[in-house]
Amino acid sequence: MVRSYFRRAYSSFTAHVFDIPPRFMAFLFFLLLLTVPAMQLGSYVLRLLIMANIFAIFAVSWDLLVGRTGQISLGHALFFGIGGYTSGLLFQFFALPIWVTIPAAVAIGALAGFLIGFPCLRVKGPYLALITMAFPLILSNLVKWSPLEPIFGGELGFRSLPPFFPFLPFTQAIMAEYYLILLLLFVSSIVIYKIANSKTGIVFVSILDDEVASKACGINVTRYKIFAFTISSFFASLAGCLQAHILKLANPPMFSLDISFLPVILTFLGGIGTIYGPIVGSYIYVILDRYIMSILLPKAFESVGWTLPREFDFAKLLIFTLIVLVLIIKWPRGLARFATDELQNLEEARDLDERGPRIWKRYKKTKH
Repeated sequence: MVRSYFRRAYSSFTAHVFDIPPRFMAFLFFLLLLTVPAMQLGSYVLRLLIMANIFAIFAVSWDLLVGRTGQISLGHALFFGIGGYTSGLLFQFFALPIWVTIPAAVAIGALAGFLIGFPCLRVKGPYLALITMAFPLILSNLVKWSPLEPIFGGELGFRSLPPFFPFLPFTQAIMAEYYLILLLLFVSSIVIYKIANSKTGIVFVSILDDEVASKACGINVTRYKIFAFTISSFFASLAGCLQAHILKLANPPMFSLDISFLPVILTFLGGIGTIYGPIVGSYIYVILDRYIMSILLPKAFESVGWTLPREFDFAKLLIFTLIVLVLIIKWPRGLARFATDELQNLEEARDLDERGPRIWKRYKKTKH
């Protein structure tokens, strides 16, 4: 019986993963991520990859809303900050453990998305983008307002938030955090992928293609938009919670425009409407911004005896922006989607009788 199970599993893997180059490459990429801690790259690189995984969850949540339903949001930092601040509030005032504060903060973030979706989704296009962008700016000033400083901590926010693994040594704690965030990214991506490819996801795409035609078909467009907004805010709040506890800090910059524009850059860099595109874009962003521009480039200048001026931070931002613009102009559909299209050209569909008895029986049933 065990042998039969493994035979069926192998046939299914061959048919659904190995025979499809994009999926096989994604499988290899995930295996590579699993083996990263064994490469002894250092705690700094592991921390960078942890942040890349958090950004990936954040960007995938934005991609579900914008890439599937076409509802342009430029205020996703609202839910990112709500997740981090709510978890911090529950810890500071109620001393709740981390496994309670994060689910509660994520639920509150989803509720905020549900409530904000009603007024926001009554407008479209640039008006929706402006309204969503206003909410995190309002909340950012609210948490910094001096009368509320005893509650929200003012400019400093909440510090000394509990880590995920306080009982482990520093090196082991970073490895454990890496695998935890990687697991949450995997689960979040699978859940969003299932939603995007379900009947609900088909309705999302129909709203994206033609909202008027969707209404004419009897679809409650507002309900589906609010559902997409709620699910998106759920995972964005999760990303905010994870960053707050990884950095042990929740402060007003979590509501900044930089955070709101971050998923936009990551999604367009990797490929909008693909789920996997924002994940690839997150790694490209972290490698470019946090490693190449911040570490390798200064070391290269120092190796030839040059010292970078203090104004280099502005120049670094300008160089990074130019690189991103060139990549987006060169591959407007995203780097990940371009690679996927190239891999699909290599795909050769196997005969049904080579794909295992399980699929062959299913094929014969559909024929009759």
